[in-house]
Amino acid sequence: MAEITSQFAMLTRVSRHLLIDTDTASDDAVALIMALRHPDVEVLAITAVAGNMDVHQATQNALYTAEICGSPVPVFVGAEKPLRRSPCRADWFHGKDGLGEHGFSPSRRKAETSSAIDAIVDTIDSHPGVVLVTLGPLTNIALALQRKPEIAGKVSRLVLMGGAPCCEGNVTPAAEYNIWCDPEAARLVLRGGLPVELAGWHLSRGEAVLNTADIQHILSFNNPIAQFAIESNSHAQQAFFVQTGEHGIALADPVAMAVALNPSVVTRQSEHLVEVEIESELARGMTIVDRLNVATDQRNRDVWASAITARQMAKICWTIDNIRWKKTLFEALS
Repeated sequence: MAEITSQFAMLTRVSRHLLIDTDTASDDAVALIMALRHPDVEVLAITAVAGNMDVHQATQNALYTAEICGSPVPVFVGAEKPLRRSPCRADWFHGKDGLGEHGFSPSRRKAETSSAIDAIVDTIDSHPGVVLVTLGPLTNIALALQRKPEIAGKVSRLVLMGGAPCCEGNVTPAAEYNIWCDPEAARLVLRGGLPVELAGWHLSRGEAVLNTADIQHILSFNNPIAQFAIESNSHAQQAFFVQTGEHGIALADPVAMAVALNPSVVTRQSEHLVEVEIESELARGMTIVDRLNVATDQRNRDVWASAITARQMAKICWTIDNIRWKKTLFEALS
C-alpha cells in the first residue's frame, strides 16, 4: 500500500504555499510575477509594507502586478512606517511610482479591508508549513511576531531578501536597504525563532545581473509580462549603473524568489549567528555575520550575549548558480 501511495503522490501535483511581504517596486514586481506564474506554487496572500514606496503605492503596484498575471491573490495594506524611524523612500532608484515612471494604469482591483498584520498571522496559522518570502523592510513581520510569537514555529522557511553579509551595502557602505530602512524590525525578526535564509544583495551582482543579451532574450518573448518586467526596471537600471558602474539590470528580489522557488539555485550556504546594528548611524542596518563562529569566544560573548541567548541564527546564501537563476526567471516571463 505504501508503494501505491508513493506512486500516486508522484502523479499528483502538490502546490506549495507562499506568503509574500513586499514594498513593491520594480524588482519586487518581477519577483511577484515569478511566484504568481509558477505552476506548483499557490501564493496565499501578498502583504504590502512601507519601504521603497509609501505603503499605498506599494499596495497599488502589487495589485497591478497581480492583475497583469491574471491572479486573484488578496493584497493587504501593512505598516506605513518603520517601527521607530522615519520612512526613507527609494524612489531615486525605482522612480517616483516605483515602476520606472512609465504611467502604467492603476489597477482595477482593490486591497482587502483587513490589515496585513492580521493577514500574516491568520495565513500562517491556517497554513502550517507555509514559505514566507520577504522582499522589503521587515516591519510587518516584526509586528506579526509581536502579536503572536507562536507563528514562527509554523513557517517552514523564511527566505529574506536583505542584508549585505559581505559588508558592501547598496544604501550605505555598510548596509543593504531593506535592513537599513527598519533595522529594529530586522533584529526582532532574527530573534523571533523563524527559519531564516538570508539572500543578500550581493547575490544579484556580477554574473547574476541581466546583461544586454539577457534583456533582449526576455523581450523576444514578445508578451506583455516580459515587456513589463524590463520596462518597470528601466529607472533602476540607470540608477544601478550610477551606483556601481555595472551595466544591466540587478534583480535582488527575483534572485531571492528564485531561492524560495528552487533551493538548488543556492550553491554555497552556511548557518551562523547574525546581528543587526541599530545604535550606530554610521553602521545602521549592518548585518554582522559570525562567519568564523567566534561570537561565543570570551572576547566576544558579552557583546553578543543577547544574540546568543536568542539563537539569532540564519542560513546565509553566499553564492548561487547564475545560469539556473536566470533560467528560473526566463521560465516565469516566457
